[in-house]
Amino acid sequence: MSNLGNSDTKPPCLPRNGLVKLPTQANGLGSASITKGTPAMKNRLCQSSVPAIISPALMNHSDLSMPGLTSPLSLAALAGGPSGATVGLPSDEISPANGDMPSLEDLSGSPTKRHLAVDEKILNRLFMYFSACEKCVLAQVCKAWRRVLYQPKFWVGLTPVLDTKELYNVLPNGDKEFVNLQGFAIRGFDGFCLVGVSDLDICEFIDNYALSKKGVKSMSLKRSTITDAGLEVMLEQMQGLMHLELSGCNDFTEAGLWSSLNARICSLSVSDCINVADDAIAAISQLLPNLTELNLQAYHVTDTALAYFTAKQGYTTHTLRLNSCWEITNHGVVNMVHSLPNLSVLSLSGCSKVTDDGVELVAENLRKLRSLDLSWCPRITDMALEYIACDLHKLEELVLDRCVRITDTGLSYLSTMSSLRNLYLRWCCQLLFSFIRSFFIHGSLSDFTLPGCPLLTTTGLSGLAQLHDLEELELTNCPGATPELFKYFSQHLPSCMVIE
Repeated sequence: MSNLGNSDTKPPCLPRNGLVKLPTQANGLGSASITKGTPAMKNRLCQSSVPAIISPALMNHSDLSMPGLTSPLSLAALAGGPSGATVGLPSDEISPANGDMPSLEDLSGSPTKRHLAVDEKILNRLFMYFSACEKCVLAQVCKAWRRVLYQPKFWVGLTPVLDTKELYNVLPNGDKEFVNLQGFAIRGFDGFCLVGVSDLDICEFIDNYALSKKGVKSMSLKRSTITDAGLEVMLEQMQGLMHLELSGCNDFTEAGLWSSLNARICSLSVSDCINVADDAIAAISQLLPNLTELNLQAYHVTDTALAYFTAKQGYTTHTLRLNSCWEITNHGVVNMVHSLPNLSVLSLSGCSKVTDDGVELVAENLRKLRSLDLSWCPRITDMALEYIACDLHKLEELVLDRCVRITDTGLSYLSTMSSLRNLYLRWCCQLLFSFIRSFFIHGSLSDFTLPGCPLLTTTGLSGLAQLHDLEELELTNCPGATPELFKYFSQHLPSCMVIE
């Protein structure tokens, strides 16, 4: 890493061709989206100061000019941010030659340096320590480095994000041609996120990406205008597709789901799609017998839909997230627990009509649950937490954000749960100090999130230092969180990451 030495020197401006998004690894919840770890961890990943960019130059050209200090390739500039550190070799060891990318064997310098710089065994280990953004830059240093970095192993779990405007190059005569996706194919990307695309764009993608027919296993369409016909063509042509996400796609209908969904799909996410209602759930339940994960955010789905799941899905489906399904009530919970008894992950976030009785049904019937999200369920009280503590002995993660009626009494029940590792209590406005003390003896929390709890004092929060298993603690927007408190935590919880 070296800093820009001349304020007059400007980094080359590379047009964007796509973002590389961190993986949709599971947070213990089996998710395939951009999630890893806790909600606090997700926030940090989404707010990364150096987003990773894949340059069209990397996609479209086999010979690239060499970045040196006279024309530094800034990571921040590449990411569209302010100028920052650059990645490359000293300018006296590398120089452009007629616009072509030279091999490091031809560069000046000692034989030892040249040997080390192109030793693939060394490079294979060295490049594992760089971020996705940095790998994109390093791949432009020379052909030898690009040959090493274009191995699929360096890009496993990363998803390119391509906007519709970035899928085409404008020719001198004004016509458009689809971009060359060979660089993506060489690196073996098996998942893509396409933003704002139409039926035609998807057909062009399928025709131009060599791995699309068999090699693409995951596809996410966001804010697209895909219709029933486009959805049917995509799922018919992309025979390897197993994970599908549709977000903000308002031009397909439930009839499109009936005509296009294929039994090979095992993970489906549908959100902010206005034409999705009960009949869509009927299509999902009948056409996807191997469904393992369903993420659904739909305002018009009712209790009836949760009774459609088949016995086969009751055996295979382990993850169900119903987010902001406002019409779901306790009757829907009854249908759900009987249809899907093997759930290990359940979210009822924003299902505002669910009450303590619904939670009791969950606790009594879904004993395999490891993660439960009840955030933004304003009718949940301390009684629900007692049901959870009594019956969900395998529960590792509990999200209670904005459950404004829970108090220290309810949380004291949770302190007896030896399996509980992650507890999220954002903006639970009635919490005092006594619930923290209840965790001192029995608690084994590793992740504790308490932002926006106005009644927690500095003295009360200091007691958290007795939770020696803590690995992450979030106290943003918490009046009792003072600089002195954070200094105290740094001394008594040296292994804990405290988020201010």
